[in-house]
Amino acid sequence: MTTFEVIFDVAGLKSEVEETDRELAKESSWEPAKQKELRKKKSRLEAQLLPFEQIEAKMQYLEEAADLVSEEGGEVFLAEVKEGLSSAAAQIRELELKHLLSGELDPLHAIVTIHPGAGGTESQDWAQMLLRMYLRWAERKGFETRMMDLQPGDEAGIKSATFTVSGLYAYGYLKKEAGIHRLVRISPFDASKRRHTSFTAVLVSPEIEDEVEVEIREEDLKVDTFRASGAGGQHVNKTSSAVRMTHLPTGIVVSCQNERSQHRNREAAMKILKSRLYELQTSKQEQKMEDIIGEKRDIAWGSQIRSYVLQPYRLVKDHRTGLEIGNVDAVLDGDIDAFIEASLKGPSSKDNILK
Repeated sequence: MTTFEVIFDVAGLKSEVEETDRELAKESSWEPAKQKELRKKKSRLEAQLLPFEQIEAKMQYLEEAADLVSEEGGEVFLAEVKEGLSSAAAQIRELELKHLLSGELDPLHAIVTIHPGAGGTESQDWAQMLLRMYLRWAERKGFETRMMDLQPGDEAGIKSATFTVSGLYAYGYLKKEAGIHRLVRISPFDASKRRHTSFTAVLVSPEIEDEVEVEIREEDLKVDTFRASGAGGQHVNKTSSAVRMTHLPTGIVVSCQNERSQHRNREAAMKILKSRLYELQTSKQEQKMEDIIGEKRDIAWGSQIRSYVLQPYRLVKDHRTGLEIGNVDAVLDGDIDAFIEASLKGPSSKDNILK
């Protein structure tokens, strides 16, 4: 038995899949709601199991190829074995990272909201840069994204954006990205070419399952409708289809304008609100709520989790872990896995990640 099978309990996962199959076969489980729940569980378990099976198959092939290397004419397999071992090492490292995602909500999809701080066009442009960074990261990871609400800036950038990231462990990966992100650069909007500092808040919530009950009373809601902004079709921009929903007891505000009908926008906004409230309900400490939701922090100096410096030098530094990366362009293009890994492992992991 390989080491990762012991660490990750592959046998236990296989046993759970078999047990779920037995449950699906029982007559007592033929009820549609029960079937849906069990099939969803099986799909999740199989998705967790698949990487282990892929690595196991790859290692068996590499062992056979390595045996051929020692034989006459087997040198042609040497490069393939080296490449295969490097690929397998990367896959195992990814599994080690997933092992850190043991929270109850970690396997869920994520809802990401981006809000620029004070500073007008400068901060709004920075918010759009962050939006692109996260969308590119999600694309690299094979996650699906869906824009729920996008408010364009007056001159450039965005006033706010909310989008979903769908994929196994999307929330687990992104949860540590919640916080204030700081940019230092020569402003492209300043005729005097002065250096500017901009701040943007990133909020990350789990997209909770429909079955999870979150009580939201009608009297606690303030619902406003308005015309959607941005590009529109036959109905968008011509009717008040966009929805802004305020939860009065907590002050949480969510909005959705990308669906064609007010009804569907209201459903989407309610789902986002439920996710944010569920997170509040399951947070046991006030500090933890602030770390995850980030709404009680000022979007300003001193509260940033990461700084992206483009001038007078080029460096991205995470202030929680101390991890620094000089390739700013790659980071802004979505290469943020090192920061995610460092935040999940803690400050002591910095040196190992950089090697």
